[in-house]
Amino acid sequence: RGPHPLAACAEAERIEELEPEAEGRPPAAPEDHWKVLFDQFDPGNTGYISTGKFRSLLESHGSNLDPHKREVLLALADSREDGQICYQDFVNLMGNKRSNSFRQAILQGNRRLSSKALLEEKGLSLSQRLIRHVAYETLPREIDRKWYYDSYTCCPPPWFMITVTLLEVAFFLYNGVSLGQFVLQVTHPRYLKNSLVYHPQLRAQAWRYLTYIFMHAGIEHLGLNVVLQLLVGVPLEMVHGATRIGLVYVAGVVAGSLAVSVADMTAPVVGSSGGVYALVSAHLANIVMNWSGMKCQFKLLRMAVALICMSMEFGRAVWLRFHPSAYPPCPHPSFVAHLGGVAVGITLGVVVLRNYEQRLQDQSLWWIFVAMYTIFVLFAVFWNIFAYTLLDLKLPPPP
Repeated sequence: RGPHPLAACAEAERIEELEPEAEGRPPAAPEDHWKVLFDQFDPGNTGYISTGKFRSLLESHGSNLDPHKREVLLALADSREDGQICYQDFVNLMGNKRSNSFRQAILQGNRRLSSKALLEEKGLSLSQRLIRHVAYETLPREIDRKWYYDSYTCCPPPWFMITVTLLEVAFFLYNGVSLGQFVLQVTHPRYLKNSLVYHPQLRAQAWRYLTYIFMHAGIEHLGLNVVLQLLVGVPLEMVHGATRIGLVYVAGVVAGSLAVSVADMTAPVVGSSGGVYALVSAHLANIVMNWSGMKCQFKLLRMAVALICMSMEFGRAVWLRFHPSAYPPCPHPSFVAHLGGVAVGITLGVVVLRNYEQRLQDQSLWWIFVAMYTIFVLFAVFWNIFAYTLLDLKLPPPP
Protein backbone atom coordinates (compact mmCIF):
# COMPACT_ATOMS: atom_id res chain seq x y z
CA ARG A 1 0.00 0.00 0.00
CA GLY A 2 1.14 3.50 -0.71
CA PRO A 3 0.74 6.44 1.60
CA HIS A 4 -2.40 7.77 -0.03
CA PRO A 5 -4.99 5.46 1.58
CA LEU A 6 -3.46 6.19 4.92
CA ALA A 7 -4.68 9.77 4.69
CA ALA A 8 -7.85 8.13 5.95
CA CYS A 9 -6.25 7.29 9.30
CA ALA A 10 -7.93 8.67 12.38
CA GLU A 11 -5.39 10.26 14.70
CA ALA A 12 -5.34 8.67 18.15
CA GLU A 13 -3.11 9.21 21.15
CA ARG A 14 0.54 8.58 20.43
CA ILE A 15 2.03 5.45 21.93
CA GLU A 16 3.99 6.15 25.09
CA GLU A 17 7.30 7.72 24.26
CA LEU A 18 10.15 5.24 24.06
CA GLU A 19 13.68 5.75 25.22
CA PRO A 20 16.40 7.22 22.97
CA GLU A 21 18.00 5.05 20.32
CA ALA A 22 21.30 5.31 22.13
CA GLU A 23 19.91 2.97 24.78
CA GLY A 24 18.90 0.41 22.14
CA ARG A 25 15.26 1.50 21.92
CA PRO A 26 13.30 3.30 19.21
CA PRO A 27 13.51 7.10 19.09
CA ALA A 28 10.66 9.21 20.47
CA ALA A 29 8.16 10.32 17.87
CA PRO A 30 9.19 12.35 14.78
CA GLU A 31 8.76 10.59 11.47
CA ASP A 32 12.39 11.11 10.40
CA HIS A 33 13.54 9.23 13.50
CA TRP A 34 11.26 6.34 12.64
CA LYS A 35 12.75 6.39 9.15
CA VAL A 36 16.24 5.87 10.57
CA LEU A 37 15.04 2.88 12.56
CA PHE A 38 13.10 1.47 9.59
CA ASP A 39 16.20 1.72 7.37
CA GLN A 40 18.12 -0.44 9.82
CA PHE A 41 15.71 -3.26 8.95
CA ASP A 42 15.65 -2.32 5.25
CA PRO A 43 19.30 -2.18 4.14
CA GLY A 44 18.29 -2.45 0.50
CA ASN A 45 16.20 0.73 0.83
CA THR A 46 13.19 -0.94 -0.78
CA GLY A 47 10.66 0.81 1.44
CA TYR A 48 9.42 -2.52 2.80
CA ILE A 49 10.32 -4.90 5.59
CA SER A 50 9.01 -8.39 6.18
CA THR A 51 6.42 -9.00 8.85
CA GLY A 52 8.96 -11.30 10.49
CA LYS A 53 11.37 -8.37 10.91
CA PHE A 54 8.49 -6.21 12.08
CA ARG A 55 7.65 -8.78 14.75
CA SER A 56 11.30 -8.85 15.80
CA LEU A 57 11.29 -5.07 16.03
CA LEU A 58 8.21 -5.08 18.27
CA GLU A 59 9.52 -7.86 20.45
CA SER A 60 12.92 -6.22 20.93
CA HIS A 61 11.86 -2.57 21.18
CA GLY A 62 8.27 -2.75 22.37
CA SER A 63 8.77 -3.30 26.08
CA ASN A 64 7.49 0.20 26.87
CA LEU A 65 4.31 -0.21 24.83
CA ASP A 66 1.00 -0.76 26.53
CA PRO A 67 0.27 -4.53 26.40
CA HIS A 68 -3.01 -4.00 24.57
CA LYS A 69 -1.35 -1.93 21.83
CA ARG A 70 1.49 -4.41 21.48
CA GLU A 71 -1.05 -7.22 21.15
CA VAL A 72 -2.87 -5.37 18.39
CA LEU A 73 0.31 -4.58 16.46
CA LEU A 74 1.48 -8.19 16.62
CA ALA A 75 -1.94 -9.35 15.44
CA LEU A 76 -1.69 -7.01 12.48
CA ALA A 77 1.75 -8.33 11.56
CA ASP A 78 0.40 -11.90 11.61
CA SER A 79 -2.59 -11.03 9.41
CA ARG A 80 -0.72 -9.49 6.47
CA GLU A 81 -1.08 -11.75 3.44
CA ASP A 82 1.75 -10.23 1.39
CA GLY A 83 4.25 -10.75 4.21
CA GLN A 84 5.51 -7.17 4.02
CA ILE A 85 4.89 -3.85 5.77
CA CYS A 86 5.74 -0.62 4.01
CA TYR A 87 7.34 2.41 5.61
CA GLN A 88 4.13 4.45 5.80
CA ASP A 89 2.32 1.54 7.47
CA PHE A 90 5.21 1.30 9.92
CA VAL A 91 5.06 5.02 10.77
CA ASN A 92 1.31 4.93 11.27
CA LEU A 93 1.39 1.82 13.42
CA MET A 94 4.19 3.05 15.65
CA GLY A 95 2.52 6.49 15.79
CA ASN A 96 -0.73 4.79 16.83
CA LYS A 97 -2.83 5.73 13.81
CA ARG A 98 -5.60 3.53 12.45
CA SER A 99 -7.18 3.15 9.05
CA ASN A 100 -9.95 1.06 7.55
CA SER A 101 -7.34 -1.41 6.34
CA PHE A 102 -5.90 -1.57 9.86
CA ARG A 103 -9.29 -2.48 11.33
CA GLN A 104 -10.03 -5.06 8.65
CA ALA A 105 -6.63 -6.68 9.10
CA ILE A 106 -7.30 -7.09 12.80
CA LEU A 107 -10.89 -8.26 12.47
CA GLN A 108 -10.13 -10.69 9.64
CA GLY A 109 -6.64 -11.72 10.73
CA ASN A 110 -5.75 -15.35 11.35
CA ARG A 111 -4.41 -14.69 14.83
CA ARG A 112 -6.93 -14.18 17.60
CA LEU A 113 -6.15 -11.68 20.29
CA SER A 114 -5.26 -13.69 23.33
CA SER A 115 -5.31 -10.95 25.97
CA LYS A 116 -8.21 -11.00 28.37
CA ALA A 117 -11.25 -8.78 27.95
CA LEU A 118 -11.34 -5.38 29.62
CA LEU A 119 -14.08 -6.58 31.99
CA GLU A 120 -11.56 -9.05 33.47
CA GLU A 121 -8.97 -6.40 34.28
CA LYS A 122 -8.39 -6.01 37.99
CA GLY A 123 -6.95 -3.28 40.17
CA LEU A 124 -8.19 -0.38 38.04
CA SER A 125 -8.47 3.13 39.41
CA LEU A 126 -11.81 4.96 39.51
CA SER A 127 -11.01 6.90 36.30
CA GLN A 128 -9.94 3.71 34.52
CA ARG A 129 -13.17 1.99 35.55
CA LEU A 130 -15.14 4.97 34.25
CA ILE A 131 -13.35 4.84 30.88
CA ARG A 132 -13.91 1.09 30.68
CA HIS A 133 -17.60 1.60 31.51
CA VAL A 134 -17.96 4.20 28.74
CA ALA A 135 -16.25 1.85 26.27
CA TYR A 136 -18.71 -0.95 27.02
CA GLU A 137 -21.66 1.45 26.91
CA THR A 138 -20.91 2.75 23.42
CA LEU A 139 -18.67 0.43 21.39
CA PRO A 140 -19.72 -3.01 20.06
CA ARG A 141 -16.27 -4.45 19.23
CA GLU A 142 -13.78 -5.57 21.86
CA ILE A 143 -10.83 -4.39 19.74
CA ASP A 144 -12.36 -0.89 19.58
CA ARG A 145 -13.07 -0.93 23.30
CA LYS A 146 -9.45 -1.81 24.07
CA TRP A 147 -8.17 0.81 21.66
CA TYR A 148 -10.36 3.48 23.22
CA TYR A 149 -9.43 2.40 26.76
CA ASP A 150 -5.72 2.59 25.94
CA SER A 151 -5.79 5.90 24.11
CA TYR A 152 -8.36 8.05 25.95
CA THR A 153 -6.79 10.89 27.94
CA CYS A 154 -9.79 13.15 28.70
CA CYS A 155 -8.05 15.91 26.79
CA PRO A 156 -10.15 17.64 25.68
CA PRO A 157 -12.97 16.72 28.08
CA PRO A 158 -16.58 16.31 26.82
CA TRP A 159 -17.08 20.06 26.85
CA PHE A 160 -19.82 20.39 24.21
CA MET A 161 -22.64 18.53 25.93
CA ILE A 162 -21.72 19.93 29.34
CA THR A 163 -21.60 23.52 28.01
CA VAL A 164 -24.94 23.20 26.20
CA THR A 165 -26.55 21.70 29.31
CA LEU A 166 -25.24 24.45 31.59
CA LEU A 167 -26.48 27.14 29.19
CA GLU A 168 -29.93 25.56 29.01
CA VAL A 169 -30.17 25.40 32.80
CA ALA A 170 -28.92 29.00 33.15
CA PHE A 171 -31.46 30.37 30.64
CA PHE A 172 -34.26 28.41 32.28
CA LEU A 173 -33.43 29.77 35.73
CA TYR A 174 -33.20 33.30 34.37
CA ASN A 175 -36.59 33.01 32.67
CA GLY A 176 -38.09 31.36 35.75
CA VAL A 177 -37.05 34.29 37.91
CA SER A 178 -38.19 36.83 35.29
CA LEU A 179 -41.60 35.21 34.86
CA GLY A 180 -42.00 34.07 38.44
CA GLN A 181 -42.88 30.57 37.21
CA PHE A 182 -40.89 27.33 36.83
CA VAL A 183 -43.53 24.59 36.33
CA LEU A 184 -45.26 24.74 32.91
CA GLN A 185 -43.39 27.97 32.29
CA VAL A 186 -44.67 27.92 28.73
CA THR A 187 -48.20 28.82 29.89
CA HIS A 188 -47.12 32.27 31.09
CA PRO A 189 -48.60 35.00 28.85
CA ARG A 190 -45.20 36.66 28.37
CA TYR A 191 -43.30 33.46 27.61
CA LEU A 192 -43.24 33.85 23.81
CA LYS A 193 -41.84 37.37 23.99
CA ASN A 194 -38.36 35.95 24.48
CA SER A 195 -36.16 36.53 21.42
CA LEU A 196 -34.81 32.95 21.54
CA VAL A 197 -38.13 31.20 20.86
CA TYR A 198 -38.97 30.08 17.32
CA HIS A 199 -42.22 31.78 16.30
CA PRO A 200 -43.80 31.35 12.83
CA GLN A 201 -44.37 35.09 12.42
CA LEU A 202 -40.67 35.69 13.13
CA ARG A 203 -39.26 32.84 11.06
CA ALA A 204 -37.14 35.26 9.01
CA GLN A 205 -34.95 35.70 12.11
CA ALA A 206 -32.76 32.73 11.30
CA TRP A 207 -31.12 32.39 14.73
CA ARG A 208 -34.45 31.26 16.20
CA TYR A 209 -34.15 27.93 14.34
CA LEU A 210 -31.27 27.12 16.70
CA THR A 211 -31.63 29.23 19.83
CA TYR A 212 -35.03 27.79 20.75
CA ILE A 213 -33.14 24.97 22.52
CA PHE A 214 -32.38 27.36 25.39
CA MET A 215 -36.11 27.79 26.18
CA HIS A 216 -38.03 24.95 27.83
CA ALA A 217 -41.72 24.47 28.55
CA GLY A 218 -41.07 23.94 32.25
CA ILE A 219 -38.84 22.20 34.73
CA GLU A 220 -40.44 18.88 33.82
CA HIS A 221 -39.36 19.42 30.18
CA LEU A 222 -35.88 20.63 31.03
CA GLY A 223 -35.27 17.86 33.57
CA LEU A 224 -35.66 14.93 31.19
CA ASN A 225 -33.65 16.61 28.43
CA VAL A 226 -30.79 17.39 30.81
CA VAL A 227 -30.74 13.83 32.17
CA LEU A 228 -30.63 12.32 28.67
CA GLN A 229 -27.98 14.77 27.49
CA LEU A 230 -25.71 13.90 30.40
CA LEU A 231 -26.34 10.13 30.55
CA VAL A 232 -26.21 9.55 26.79
CA GLY A 233 -24.59 12.61 25.21
CA VAL A 234 -21.53 12.88 27.46
CA PRO A 235 -20.37 9.23 27.06
CA LEU A 236 -20.93 9.46 23.29
CA GLU A 237 -18.85 12.63 23.17
CA MET A 238 -16.09 11.00 25.23
CA VAL A 239 -15.82 8.28 22.58
CA HIS A 240 -16.62 10.05 19.30
CA GLY A 241 -15.51 13.60 20.10
CA ALA A 242 -17.23 16.97 20.33
CA THR A 243 -17.19 17.59 16.57
CA ARG A 244 -19.13 14.49 15.59
CA ILE A 245 -21.58 14.49 18.50
CA GLY A 246 -22.05 18.24 18.19
CA LEU A 247 -22.80 17.77 14.49
CA VAL A 248 -25.51 15.19 15.20
CA TYR A 249 -26.98 17.30 18.00
CA VAL A 250 -27.10 20.55 15.99
CA ALA A 251 -28.42 18.72 12.91
CA GLY A 252 -31.25 17.34 15.06
CA VAL A 253 -32.00 20.79 16.47
CA VAL A 254 -32.18 22.45 13.04
CA ALA A 255 -34.16 19.56 11.55
CA GLY A 256 -36.61 19.85 14.44
CA SER A 257 -37.42 23.52 13.94
CA LEU A 258 -37.55 23.16 10.15
CA ALA A 259 -39.88 20.16 10.48
CA VAL A 260 -42.21 22.26 12.61
CA SER A 261 -42.14 25.09 10.05
CA VAL A 262 -43.25 22.59 7.38
CA ALA A 263 -45.64 20.27 9.25
CA ASP A 264 -47.05 22.44 12.07
CA MET A 265 -46.86 25.86 10.50
CA THR A 266 -48.73 27.93 13.06
CA ALA A 267 -46.94 26.65 16.17
CA PRO A 268 -43.84 27.95 17.98
CA VAL A 269 -40.99 25.67 19.11
CA VAL A 270 -39.04 25.45 22.37
CA GLY A 271 -36.74 22.93 24.03
CA SER A 272 -33.70 20.87 23.08
CA SER A 273 -35.67 17.71 22.33
CA GLY A 274 -34.67 17.75 18.65
CA GLY A 275 -30.98 17.40 19.52
CA VAL A 276 -31.59 15.05 22.45
CA TYR A 277 -33.80 12.70 20.44
CA ALA A 278 -31.20 12.67 17.63
CA LEU A 279 -28.49 11.42 20.03
CA VAL A 280 -30.67 8.97 21.96
CA SER A 281 -32.30 7.45 18.88
CA ALA A 282 -28.88 7.06 17.21
CA HIS A 283 -27.52 5.36 20.33
CA LEU A 284 -30.51 3.01 20.67
CA ALA A 285 -30.41 2.14 16.97
CA ASN A 286 -26.68 1.42 17.23
CA ILE A 287 -27.33 -0.94 20.15
CA VAL A 288 -30.06 -2.80 18.24
CA MET A 289 -27.92 -3.10 15.10
CA ASN A 290 -24.98 -4.44 17.14
CA TRP A 291 -26.98 -6.33 19.74
CA SER A 292 -24.64 -9.29 20.16
CA GLY A 293 -21.55 -7.11 20.36
CA MET A 294 -22.85 -4.55 22.86
CA LYS A 295 -21.87 -5.69 26.34
CA CYS A 296 -23.52 -2.96 28.43
CA GLN A 297 -25.33 -4.38 31.45
CA PHE A 298 -29.12 -4.81 31.45
CA LYS A 299 -29.29 -3.43 27.91
CA LEU A 300 -32.82 -4.68 27.25
CA LEU A 301 -34.17 -3.19 30.47
CA ARG A 302 -32.33 0.08 29.94
CA MET A 303 -33.57 0.35 26.35
CA ALA A 304 -37.10 -0.20 27.59
CA VAL A 305 -36.70 2.50 30.26
CA ALA A 306 -35.25 4.93 27.70
CA LEU A 307 -38.09 4.31 25.27
CA ILE A 308 -40.68 4.73 28.02
CA CYS A 309 -39.12 8.05 29.11
CA MET A 310 -38.96 9.30 25.53
CA SER A 311 -42.56 8.23 24.94
CA MET A 312 -43.75 10.00 28.09
CA GLU A 313 -41.93 13.18 27.09
CA PHE A 314 -43.37 12.97 23.58
CA GLY A 315 -46.84 12.39 25.02
CA ARG A 316 -46.44 15.43 27.26
CA ALA A 317 -45.47 17.51 24.22
CA VAL A 318 -48.51 16.29 22.24
CA TRP A 319 -50.85 17.00 25.16
CA LEU A 320 -49.40 20.49 25.62
CA ARG A 321 -49.68 21.28 21.90
CA PHE A 322 -53.45 20.71 21.91
CA HIS A 323 -54.13 22.07 25.39
CA PRO A 324 -56.01 25.41 25.36
CA SER A 325 -53.43 28.08 24.75
CA ALA A 326 -52.42 30.68 27.31
CA TYR A 327 -51.85 33.21 24.50
CA PRO A 328 -54.57 32.67 21.83
CA PRO A 329 -54.72 32.54 18.90
CA CYS A 330 -51.14 31.24 19.02
CA PRO A 331 -51.05 27.55 20.06
CA HIS A 332 -48.65 26.05 22.54
CA PRO A 333 -45.25 24.82 21.19
CA SER A 334 -45.19 21.98 18.69
CA PHE A 335 -44.11 18.37 19.25
CA VAL A 336 -42.90 17.82 15.68
CA ALA A 337 -39.31 18.79 16.58
CA HIS A 338 -39.02 15.47 18.44
CA LEU A 339 -39.74 13.60 15.19
CA GLY A 340 -37.19 15.67 13.27
CA GLY A 341 -34.56 14.72 15.84
CA VAL A 342 -35.39 11.02 15.57
CA ALA A 343 -35.08 11.17 11.77
CA VAL A 344 -31.58 12.67 12.07
CA GLY A 345 -30.59 10.14 14.72
CA ILE A 346 -31.47 7.03 12.73
CA THR A 347 -29.71 8.35 9.61
CA LEU A 348 -26.72 10.65 10.18
CA GLY A 349 -26.41 9.67 13.83
CA VAL A 350 -26.17 5.93 13.21
CA VAL A 351 -23.44 6.40 10.58
CA VAL A 352 -21.41 8.48 13.04
CA LEU A 353 -21.73 5.97 15.89
CA ARG A 354 -20.98 2.94 13.70
CA ASN A 355 -17.71 4.39 12.42
CA TYR A 356 -15.55 4.89 15.48
CA GLU A 357 -12.25 6.53 14.46
CA GLN A 358 -13.00 6.10 10.76
CA ARG A 359 -13.31 8.91 8.24
CA LEU A 360 -16.98 9.61 7.58
CA GLN A 361 -16.21 10.88 4.09
CA ASP A 362 -15.09 7.35 3.17
CA GLN A 363 -18.55 5.95 3.95
CA SER A 364 -21.07 5.98 1.09
CA LEU A 365 -24.01 5.96 3.51
CA TRP A 366 -22.70 9.16 5.07
CA TRP A 367 -22.92 11.00 1.76
CA ILE A 368 -26.35 9.55 1.01
CA PHE A 369 -27.73 10.80 4.33
CA VAL A 370 -25.93 14.15 4.03
CA ALA A 371 -27.52 14.59 0.60
CA MET A 372 -30.95 13.71 2.05
CA TYR A 373 -30.49 16.15 4.91
CA THR A 374 -29.34 18.91 2.56
CA ILE A 375 -32.33 18.36 0.27
CA PHE A 376 -34.67 18.56 3.26
CA VAL A 377 -33.06 21.79 4.51
CA LEU A 378 -33.29 23.41 1.06
CA PHE A 379 -36.90 22.26 0.69
CA ALA A 380 -37.77 23.68 4.12
CA VAL A 381 -36.07 26.99 3.33
CA PHE A 382 -38.04 27.42 0.11
CA TRP A 383 -41.18 26.28 1.91
CA ASN A 384 -40.69 28.99 4.50
CA ILE A 385 -40.13 31.60 1.82
CA PHE A 386 -43.05 30.78 -0.49
CA ALA A 387 -45.55 28.31 1.04
CA TYR A 388 -46.93 30.56 3.77
CA THR A 389 -47.93 33.14 1.16
CA LEU A 390 -49.18 30.67 -1.44
CA LEU A 391 -51.33 28.84 1.08
CA ASP A 392 -52.67 32.14 2.42
CA LEU A 393 -52.19 30.79 5.90
CA LYS A 394 -53.40 32.91 8.78
CA LEU A 395 -50.62 33.01 11.33
CA PRO A 396 -50.93 34.12 14.94
CA PRO A 397 -49.74 37.70 15.52
CA PRO A 398 -46.15 38.21 16.68
CA PRO A 399 -45.72 38.10 20.46
